[in-house]
Amino acid sequence: MARANAHIGTTNFATTIRMGGGRTLVADEPAALGGADAGPAPYDLLLASLGACTAITLRMYAERKQWSLQAVDIDLHHVKVENRSKIERVITLTGDLSADQRARLADIAERTPVTLTLKAGADIATRLSDG
Repeated sequence: MARANAHIGTTNFATTIRMGGGRTLVADEPAALGGADAGPAPYDLLLASLGACTAITLRMYAERKQWSLQAVDIDLHHVKVENRSKIERVITLTGDLSADQRARLADIAERTPVTLTLKAGADIATRLSDG
């Protein structure tokens, strides 16, 4: 399904990430943590993934239903509470939507692919390559 390659050299802590479709971006840490702030930090990328998946899924659903959804804005915040990650997601829906439509979109937001992955956790298998 999704694939990516992350490469870091000797420059603290700029990491080039290559993804499908020939897309490339740079992740980094802020200067306060020793980076050069050359790109989003890893947790920023995690929140961006959740926000993008939520917005795209809501847009797709509303279009399929032919609802008058004009815009979706999602504010996300990640914190650690007693060694457990907590993400707060606040969704603002713009458009001529009924209360039932808004409630349905809120329900759909809880079942987007990235939301479900984060809620369920993911198995990560790590191995070192031979080369």
